[in-house]
Amino acid sequence: MTNISKEKRKEFLLLLESLKAETNDEQNLIIINELENFIADKKYGLVWEEHLEEVDKELEHRIPVFQDKSDTSIGDMTSEKINFLLEGDNLHSLYLLMKTHKESVDIIYIDPPYNTGNKDFKYNDSYVEKDDGFKHSKWLSFMNNRLKIARDLLRDDGFIAISIDENEYSPLKMLCDEIYGEDNHLSTHFIQVRYKTKSLNERNDWQPIMEYVLFYAKNTKGFKANRPFDEYDVDSKFVYEINEKSEGEKVNFGGREVKIFKADEWEMVKHDKGHIDLLKETWASGSVITGNASGKYFDTYLSGRTNIDGTNALYKVEGIGEDGLGYRYFCGPKSKTGKRGRFYSGIPTVRRQAIESEGGSKKYKPIVNFYDYSAEIGNIRHEGGVPFNNGKKPIKLLKQIINYHQKKDAIILDFFAGSGSTAHAVLDLNKDDEGSRTFIIGTNNENNICYDVTLRRLNNIYREYDFSMKHFITSSIDRQENEDSYISHSLINHVKELAELEYQIDFNQSSYELILDDEEKDNLINEIEYNKNISKVFKPSYILFTTMEINLLEERGISIVTIPEYYYSKELREVGEL
Repeated sequence: MTNISKEKRKEFLLLLESLKAETNDEQNLIIINELENFIADKKYGLVWEEHLEEVDKELEHRIPVFQDKSDTSIGDMTSEKINFLLEGDNLHSLYLLMKTHKESVDIIYIDPPYNTGNKDFKYNDSYVEKDDGFKHSKWLSFMNNRLKIARDLLRDDGFIAISIDENEYSPLKMLCDEIYGEDNHLSTHFIQVRYKTKSLNERNDWQPIMEYVLFYAKNTKGFKANRPFDEYDVDSKFVYEINEKSEGEKVNFGGREVKIFKADEWEMVKHDKGHIDLLKETWASGSVITGNASGKYFDTYLSGRTNIDGTNALYKVEGIGEDGLGYRYFCGPKSKTGKRGRFYSGIPTVRRQAIESEGGSKKYKPIVNFYDYSAEIGNIRHEGGVPFNNGKKPIKLLKQIINYHQKKDAIILDFFAGSGSTAHAVLDLNKDDEGSRTFIIGTNNENNICYDVTLRRLNNIYREYDFSMKHFITSSIDRQENEDSYISHSLINHVKELAELEYQIDFNQSSYELILDDEEKDNLINEIEYNKNISKVFKPSYILFTTMEINLLEERGISIVTIPEYYYSKELREVGEL
């Protein structure tokens, strides 16, 4: 089959080459070269009309910063690890997280706007309508900017999960294939979100009941899923014991030594309770015959010997099995016309070792990709005590997603936090398994959602989980220096928030001290006798302690943590202050 697109591309490139040979105008040559690059650039993948957001333009002349909003923070700030709520445009928050959490986030879960055209997606402060000719390209531009940063925030063993419905599922899948790599696609989960009997509109011919969750690893070689498992069953399966009552007849089948015991030359004992030293019965039939080495051996050499050895004969085959016994028992058919038999095996050596050393062995199962959450979503209104129905996800679903990562001290990021469900799920999962996971959630304050929904929910559940959370809001400063001060003077005032975010601490409590200049360092040393509660001192690399000062701090059990010299070094280089 001729690839029309490929032929057309070749045709256009040849035409441009001929035009280039015929022109001497420099401006025209530049245009032709740009056209050549554009045509040759994309061979396969997602192509859309890129749109520049107002927030992108703002980043060209303003530098985002965080400001601590301590009056709406929650809990005891002396906690070992603090959670964070980042209020503002999530592109600003992601920009700043790249300074503190690059390659540090374990799990990202997002539930972005689905772009249904029903006032659920704003682009540059205007809702995107159903009849907007650039509806999909605006959404893709919006998501592309954020998903690229999200990938850089993930650890090598981390993953991202994205909820979506059919409006943008296909474009999102192709976009994620480009950003994260098709080989890193772990799964697409199909989530039933409403009952089949619940009609949205009886005039519609079709009734959508599914949504989707796309899963991508940062690197499939680094990520190992926390798979479901059952405890390996010894008590009910390993209950058989075989007693040989004669020497048996020695033969050779398929290069293996076999002892044949007639029906009256052996006996089977079935115990009431299993034991590690007993045997398990497996029927040699169906897929066992085609997909199992023991089943294949029985089918090839033993199943047709009823006329020779009689019914219910026992075969002891040497050199088969992974149970350390060195042999495997097979039992022939019980009737002359029968073909099915049984074989008896001990506990595999690997599982025996686990049982003996750890007290048990886990039998892992694959993660399936369909789940019915219609009941939970139908009752979603009451979760967290906030009336936010549209799009709120049940914490049961989010706990399941978070628990796919094996780490119980994972950092979880959600930069479309809205209802605060992800934070709630993290806290509830920690309560279930005594984990120490922490969350960073981001939301804007459109229609006062941050205060009426996100913060309200977190305050509602505080007593149940007793957590701590700092609340930052995004702000920005002008990139242009003015006559009165340098940008560096303004930015130094916002290093505190970035250091708190990176180290998950609060400098307002007495255990930690942040020093940003030599005067603050001298004050610390001079007042060390009075600051008995300090355990750590945080400083930029340009502040140096003398050997005597270091010894003084160490004597008092105070450790020194060096933070980046400038969290804003890139911005300061751009304006010529570095």
